[in-house]
Amino acid sequence: MNLLIPAAGMGRRMGSDRNKLLLTLLGKPLLAWTLLAADASKKIQWIGIMGQLTDFGDFEQILTDLNLTKPVKLIEGGSTRQESVYNGLQALPPDAQNVLIHDGARCLATPELFDRCAIALNTCQGLIAGIPVKDTIKVVDNQGFILDTPDRAGLWAAQTPQGFEVKLLKECHDRGKNLGWEVTDDAALFEKCNLPVKIVEGEETNLKVTTPVDLAIAEFILRQRLS
Repeated sequence: MNLLIPAAGMGRRMGSDRNKLLLTLLGKPLLAWTLLAADASKKIQWIGIMGQLTDFGDFEQILTDLNLTKPVKLIEGGSTRQESVYNGLQALPPDAQNVLIHDGARCLATPELFDRCAIALNTCQGLIAGIPVKDTIKVVDNQGFILDTPDRAGLWAAQTPQGFEVKLLKECHDRGKNLGWEVTDDAALFEKCNLPVKIVEGEETNLKVTTPVDLAIAEFILRQRLS
């Protein structure tokens, strides 16, 4: 299994002027925790990191410090996540058939989650990790008034990793590029191309570190896990 990690963003909502994946969590950069989980996975064999060239020096230092057992390739990212994943797909090994895509900011994903998604991809063309929504969700108009309350029984919160057949995902990205589609994740491209996407049980602790509060929660989770 191949893994692509989009890591080209900034940390504006974190109040940082640098790539938030370089911020530290218990003494290691956020990206390092993601890489350690990927390296411990039984299924992942190759890792690609899409980032800005200005961050490559820091990424290389992280890789040196971790001394991972699996090959890692640094790939120049784009101005959006969509562009970064497109670039990553072009840099996959020539024989790559399936790929997992995981946001580096979800630094608490476990090796077991990577493996569960990799195994599930043997029985479907596309998937995303997700968890059932617990809160009541409201659909609101631009004036702040509630329009609808959907049944939460059919609602899931999307996470990563997301997994796909490489050939199909490349075709979806090419089509999206030609038609000017702008999406926030790769599953949305699959959906726009009328391809099925399966939900695989994610992890409650697989949160996305976006704000300082998220970082504090991630530290608590990680301390509990390590103890």
